[in-house]
Amino acid sequence: MSSASRGLISRLRSLSITSKSTSVSTTHFRKFSSEPLGIVESDDDGGPSIIKASPGAMGPQSKRTGAVAVKCGMTALWDKWGARVPITILWLDDNIVTQVKTMDKEGLTALQIGCGQKKEKHLTKPEMGHFRAQGVPLKRKLREFPVTEDALLPLGTPITVRHFVPGQYVDVTGITRGKGFQGGMKRWGFKGMPASHGASLSHRSIGSTGQRDAPGKVFKGKKMPGRMGGKQCTVKNVWVYKIDPARNLMWVKGQVPGAEGNFVFIKDAVYKKPDISLLPFPTHFIPSDEDTSELEPLVADLGEIDPFMTAD
Repeated sequence: MSSASRGLISRLRSLSITSKSTSVSTTHFRKFSSEPLGIVESDDDGGPSIIKASPGAMGPQSKRTGAVAVKCGMTALWDKWGARVPITILWLDDNIVTQVKTMDKEGLTALQIGCGQKKEKHLTKPEMGHFRAQGVPLKRKLREFPVTEDALLPLGTPITVRHFVPGQYVDVTGITRGKGFQGGMKRWGFKGMPASHGASLSHRSIGSTGQRDAPGKVFKGKKMPGRMGGKQCTVKNVWVYKIDPARNLMWVKGQVPGAEGNFVFIKDAVYKKPDISLLPFPTHFIPSDEDTSELEPLVADLGEIDPFMTAD
């Protein structure tokens, strides 16, 4: 036996002896629960507290869950003052809570929201195992939203369009339309080269990309032609113009990323925070005796002053 192999064996023996003498750290494994309700924390007397579907008071540091919607398209409406409002219609297709993550199990407090429906033959086995372990219907799209501990909801809780209030601001996240390979003028808004005065075959080129010997390279992040679109984008401070609880539709002002039929993710705005006294917390719970098919649409309050008269 060579000296190198003898040295390796002695090292392995020393490692095995030291591992036996040291204490083994406890590893917490995550497992799915088939219980209908999630456990938040232990009470003062040691018993587990169950998440209850009941309204509460929203604090300044509270953070509600978001929702998953389908972009239906764009249109335009005219408000009561005659102003034209560009509108994007979003459909909250059967949103429910599909998983509850707590600090004890996963090390964070979050809610997983499922949207739409999907057949079993179109799901993978890991996805089927996830839905069966949670005991929830099969969903087409899943999204996790971090929340505070007081905003946790039980499994299966529906998230309707009344989770949001007309007049508030939301942040909408989606995947932008893919534009393919584009030049610098369209991709980055470059001015381009001169149309005449000696410019030949370089009217839409980007120009210089760097220096000479120093540094002798093109810096990383240089804006150049390349693939445009097809990336995640968040449009902030989108104004909610109207909601229709009967059809779970939401009208928001302006454009949101994505094509028609794409999924977008809606949550309360970070910068233009809504009035917490007007928001349902942790969400809107539908009364048992309420017929949602007969509810009228709710429109944002536009005030009593005509903006066209005050502009003069």
